[in-house]
Amino acid sequence: MRLKRMGCFHQSRLSFMRVLLRRLRQENWQFDRPVFEVDEKGVGIATYRAKGPDRTYTLVAFAHDLPDEKRSDRVIADAWDATFTLVDGEPDETDIRRLSQNVPLQEAGRISGREFVLSRANKSVRLFDHVLKALASGTQPDPSEIENVGYLMRTTAVYGSGKFGAADRSAWADRPEFSGSFQPELLSVWLIRCFAIDWVEHLASVKGGSKAAKLDPVLRRRLGIGNSTGLGMAPFLINHPTLIHAWINARETALARVCELQRAGPAEQAKFLELVKRARVNAEGWQTGHDHQKAKVACLLKDIDGLEKILAGDFLNQDFPWSRLLHWAQDNLGFEGQEQLVSLMLEPYGELIDDLAQTMHSDETANFRIDGTMKIAELGEAVESVYGWTRDIDFDAQKANARVWYTSEEKLEPRLGERFEEDIEPYEQPLSPARDAVRLKQDLETWNGASAAAEFLMAHPEHRHMVRRIQKLKLCTYGEIRDNTIDAKMLPIDLLRCKLSFFGATKFDPRSDRWVRITMYQDAPYPDELATVDPDDCAYPPLETV
Repeated sequence: MRLKRMGCFHQSRLSFMRVLLRRLRQENWQFDRPVFEVDEKGVGIATYRAKGPDRTYTLVAFAHDLPDEKRSDRVIADAWDATFTLVDGEPDETDIRRLSQNVPLQEAGRISGREFVLSRANKSVRLFDHVLKALASGTQPDPSEIENVGYLMRTTAVYGSGKFGAADRSAWADRPEFSGSFQPELLSVWLIRCFAIDWVEHLASVKGGSKAAKLDPVLRRRLGIGNSTGLGMAPFLINHPTLIHAWINARETALARVCELQRAGPAEQAKFLELVKRARVNAEGWQTGHDHQKAKVACLLKDIDGLEKILAGDFLNQDFPWSRLLHWAQDNLGFEGQEQLVSLMLEPYGELIDDLAQTMHSDETANFRIDGTMKIAELGEAVESVYGWTRDIDFDAQKANARVWYTSEEKLEPRLGERFEEDIEPYEQPLSPARDAVRLKQDLETWNGASAAAEFLMAHPEHRHMVRRIQKLKLCTYGEIRDNTIDAKMLPIDLLRCKLSFFGATKFDPRSDRWVRITMYQDAPYPDELATVDPDDCAYPPLETV
């Protein structure tokens, strides 16, 4: 639970995109496009319908003619190439009219409890135009151009769980198809990927007429959906400790199950060795302009070299090969290589670990009330148990208090400022649990151990949030990041990388230490391929790329 390691996590079988596609395939969901009313300029509406065993959901997409000078991935943007919502059921004409007056406005509009997601996306203009021009002329786009970018469009926000009028999570949390985390949002993104393909092929048809081509299926699959994610997502790991524990605990349990295997069968060995090679292809194709990430990718490739050398012998034929391999990696590889190995080790063992996906959620309303009867002595022991590692941090030093998390007035989004350079400390949010735990412990030491927590909090209400957090974390081994989240050298992109890896994102490309571009669903099947293409075999690029 250190940020340097969490910032090296990779997608795995337990990542939420893969859990979603696995379920859709197993349950034989059906998909179609009831509406595609887009004109020759690319402006209009399209709907994408997903029919499951019990319910139907519809993505409604609005395509816009956006001037180049208004295209921006920043949260302060007020216009986009396309905007979207996911509807519970099938929208009628009245719904479409209402949505058309609100969805294109995004934060300035309002959706209803019938909608689960609000989103928007912009074109990756250079690649979009290249693909359009090629298809219009009856040819296929240059594969190297697709490899350099990886997506036609990138989302700049995917809002859900009650934001801007959308249905609260409690309205759908008990639906089996959405069990787990962020399933409505990720269903929306997968269907947005379909729209991006349909949109560029439609415009190519308008431009090229009868000679226009459709995208080659293999090239089409190499196109995922991009995403730009910034500080708005970063505090999530701090604000949801019981949920993060559920995510990490499932991953660690899966790893433990694999490491307990005494032997690795021939089929599992063959699959693992192939995936190591495919992981190299993925790393070699990882495009980034950020020096920090370039160095990490270089280390990853070096680690894969070392891994392939150790695997060239009979390492996997010995007893408890996965446990031995993991221990070898801890002694010989960097964090990028170690975490890539963890994800690869899980791949051959779906039958052993896939059930853990159903444990990756948390009822965050449980234990919300503080237990005021807890004795000060017990509370102090709990603080020491969870936060004993803070003894290594000198919070009297300026660098340990350098940052301030606050919320912007304009967009109500989290921001990170410099405590000693900006007048923002009065607006600080409680996102520094390490420092606050130290302050709590200092005040607890002045009290009688037999006193009740309620008495203490009457005198020190500033510690309520930490007492509640401590009581929640007693049973959550992985609920707390064991680092100082306001340190001068803290990198928010490590928080982002960790969370997005659980989504299933790949090819992290930081644009600063505070925001990152990623690729989602690259190589994943489209709805028309889901019955014939195993999504779990698409997590890494094929060895023979187009």
